[in-house]
Amino acid sequence: MSSTPPAPTPLTYRDAGVDIDAGNELVERIKPLVKRSFRPEVMGGLGGFGALFDLSGKYREPVLVSGTDGVGTKLKLAQQLGRHDTIGIDLVGMCVNDVLVQGAEPLFFLDYFATGKLDVETTVAVVGGIARGCEMAGCALIGGETAEMPDMYAPGEYDLAGFTVGAVEKSQLLDGRQVRAGDVMIGIASSGPHSNGYSLIRRIFDRAGRPGDTDLGGTRLIDALMAPTALYVKPVLELLRGGNAPAIHAMAHITGGGLTENIIRVIPDGLGIDIATSAWTLPPVFDWLQREGAVPPHEMWRTFNCGIGFVLVVAQAQATAIEAELGRLDLAHWRIGEVVASDRAERVRIG
Repeated sequence: MSSTPPAPTPLTYRDAGVDIDAGNELVERIKPLVKRSFRPEVMGGLGGFGALFDLSGKYREPVLVSGTDGVGTKLKLAQQLGRHDTIGIDLVGMCVNDVLVQGAEPLFFLDYFATGKLDVETTVAVVGGIARGCEMAGCALIGGETAEMPDMYAPGEYDLAGFTVGAVEKSQLLDGRQVRAGDVMIGIASSGPHSNGYSLIRRIFDRAGRPGDTDLGGTRLIDALMAPTALYVKPVLELLRGGNAPAIHAMAHITGGGLTENIIRVIPDGLGIDIATSAWTLPPVFDWLQREGAVPPHEMWRTFNCGIGFVLVVAQAQATAIEAELGRLDLAHWRIGEVVASDRAERVRIG
């Protein structure tokens, strides 16, 4: 006579590792943080299936410019250090600075946060940084996704990505077609490595014994490495709306690929760039990385921003006026080179 097998133990989503209640608590905690970033064009609130943004009253011929990015392995360093409150600023910066290159005003931002087990305090800190970055850039954090996925991530780990949409009047779109030989390149200071080159940075930092308290002229090494990405949106948009705007022929955000590979992306065929590295002093954090890692100069220029986070390519005759405006906007800057005629395969000269 066969026995009846025992009934299976009832399972819930929480038993499988997903805490819906924690997710709901998170949404309530971040609502006031997110709301501070809203613009008048935002329709509805946080929590809908789709985020709504009314573009009808602002542009005559809007061109939408979109961008998406993450923060690379700077995220791993942030998790190792327990510094979760500024990595969101990095996320915003990497996206909004990209769309700014074409003259676009970032309108709204969405984030994606994924983890194995949701820690509400950590997630609030991360999303709070994203909301703060959006405020600083003048774009609205109108939605996102928080995913709790057991077994996908090690304890304490999370992944982060973002997406932004900006707009620019079609007549004011910057696409590099105005660039001419003789144009001046003006480099605007970075706040540090931003969010690029951190696989190499972490290798150097670990090999050196993680000397986070090393003094770099009044700033600890670890603070310099974790300084959030500079947000160039508001001052550069003010510059673009001023009387000298026609003199700005192109712009570049210095991200992965460094100075060697980013500026040339906005320079038309038949032209090249000549970068004079003597025009500015390598900031202490990059000097430390180069010395401690024995990093060759060419590797520095194509891996890091080396102190230049954003570049304007401007008509030579108006360069002084543009520099005066940058000074008024409290943006440290240098003339770092010029556009030159080039029929060579190698269009970038740096030295």
